[in-house]
Amino acid sequence: MRDERFLTLLEAAQSRRLSRRAVLKRATALGLSAPVIASLLAACGGDDDDDADPTNTTGTSGEPTATSGSGAATEEPEDEATEASDGSPTSEATEATGGDPTATTGDESAGERGGGGMLRILWWQAPTVLNGHMSVAGKDIGAIHICMEPLAHFGPDGELVPILAAEIPSVENGSIAEDRSSVTWTLRQGVKWHDGEDFTAEDVAFTFEFLSDPLSNATTLGFYSDVESVEVIDDYTVQVNFKNPVAAWFNPFVGSSGTILPEHVLRDYIGEEAPNAPFNLMPIGTGPYKVVDFVPGDTVLYEIHQDYWAPGKPYFDQVELKGGGDAASAARAVLQSGEADWAWNLQVESQILNSLRDAGAGTLITWPGAGTEKLLFNHTDPETELDGQRSHRDVPHPHFQDLRVRQAVALAIPRGDIADQLYGDAGTATGYTMNESPQFMPEGITWEFDLDAANALLDEAGATRGDGGIRELNGRRLSWIISASINSVRQKEQEIIKQAFGELGIETEIAAVDASAYFDAGNIASFQHLYYDFGIERNAAQIYPLLWYRRYLSVDPLTDLAQAENGWAGRNIQRYQNEEFNEMYLAAAAEVDPDIYTDIFLDMQQHVVDNQADIGMVSCNNVSAASSDLTGYNPSPFAVEVWDIRDWRKG
Repeated sequence: MRDERFLTLLEAAQSRRLSRRAVLKRATALGLSAPVIASLLAACGGDDDDDADPTNTTGTSGEPTATSGSGAATEEPEDEATEASDGSPTSEATEATGGDPTATTGDESAGERGGGGMLRILWWQAPTVLNGHMSVAGKDIGAIHICMEPLAHFGPDGELVPILAAEIPSVENGSIAEDRSSVTWTLRQGVKWHDGEDFTAEDVAFTFEFLSDPLSNATTLGFYSDVESVEVIDDYTVQVNFKNPVAAWFNPFVGSSGTILPEHVLRDYIGEEAPNAPFNLMPIGTGPYKVVDFVPGDTVLYEIHQDYWAPGKPYFDQVELKGGGDAASAARAVLQSGEADWAWNLQVESQILNSLRDAGAGTLITWPGAGTEKLLFNHTDPETELDGQRSHRDVPHPHFQDLRVRQAVALAIPRGDIADQLYGDAGTATGYTMNESPQFMPEGITWEFDLDAANALLDEAGATRGDGGIRELNGRRLSWIISASINSVRQKEQEIIKQAFGELGIETEIAAVDASAYFDAGNIASFQHLYYDFGIERNAAQIYPLLWYRRYLSVDPLTDLAQAENGWAGRNIQRYQNEEFNEMYLAAAAEVDPDIYTDIFLDMQQHVVDNQADIGMVSCNNVSAASSDLTGYNPSPFAVEVWDIRDWRKG
């Protein structure tokens, strides 16, 4: 995508020599992809055609579309839009949403509020916490966004949609400083918290105070690392001041990491008291539904917020989000038996979903942006304890410190088999670790399955075969554990990898961890602890993926790496430590010129692939299911799928 035609069009867009409409027309004629088109429109600013939809460039009608394919969907840490939104508008445009493209997202009336009865959602990885700044797991983030709201979300076309904001800031209206050193948000007036208190700018400022206290161990802190201060201008105006000019002014208070907290409820729970706040299990939000009962690891029951800010919304009187079980049974409950209205994250083998989709009770929904299924190396030693913790930042893994071993592992992953057998139309084999933003994906990255070459690399590294043919290196047998959350796709992935490893003289054990433990930072079996040799994770980046790349950052190991000192909240759960990468990250963070930071991001992706920081396996779509009579949903590649639940209806 970085050929001369694109660069010429990008320059014309940035210089405002072409209108948005003209850019859209020329980009479509060139056959550019939806994410690239959206990035070009973003470069134009909002001049003459702000409602242009970069996703509708193929002559499609925009009507609800059911898919014929299927496969596994996303589930993982919800870092950015999905890592829900660390990025700027666009990745791939929605190509099959099954929702109503005309569903309202603003103040328009949708008729009488309520009267829709119960909406039943199956969220088979049950939530365990309902504070959006205390978890990055998708299982929690979805449940949270039914009752809590950010200032804005990224909609399906990559454009910002105001939620608690009255309008979206821009340079043109003066709310974004020309040097990108600050952004001013005008807030929606008349918004009520669930307990009847008024929502004001003080709540926005308090949210930053809460999460920026290091003792709070907020999992979203990385999205606010560039913020110097949050200044209350008046009751409905707040200015976010950055430490330095930033490209991603939209990171704070936007998307899945941006939920606003009530100052009057949490003022006594900043810092070390944050984990003990009753709010974490019974939140007070501004969302369309309020929590009335929560059994962690099981069910959340919500009821309608009668003072919700959008006239005539929401439609349902109650929402039941039921956790537990597995993805396959959730799919059957919507697609076959009709017992539920929505099933989330159907990480189910393609042949099972294909057998269910024609049952008639529901519709299978897919849309882009589910991220990349990755095999994570633990670059530290999970067997050696230092300062009371295993996988300590100062104890490298005895095998993975050798690049040749990591390269051998990459060659031994049969990515094509995994994608074809388990994902079908919902996933393709990949060599990239980030597949959502083509403009940041360097050309020429491929993958290869070659056991002979892998064996040769292990021999070269000095991993000799011993008893039973199992190799040994640096005094320890190559006897590895691969951990993953429990679901049938993940366990079959583990089995495929285990079989390939066996051909190399590697002994492999599978750890299938219940989701309630795998995504619980306080549990030693969690992906944050990673007390195993490998983990499996999936999440998606955005068009501006800086914060997504924190997973490889180690500038300050005490905060960047998941360690006991930060309550396992560090995003770098693999404990990958590389000074060259750190320098690239810091350079990207300080850069606001799109041409320059694009080159840096290209180098960053090339680096993590060449160094096998982790291994991209499958580029995935989202997959969920809806009952046949459910309407109004409009899933976004950049937001949790219930982001617009206020618009959902039946009939």
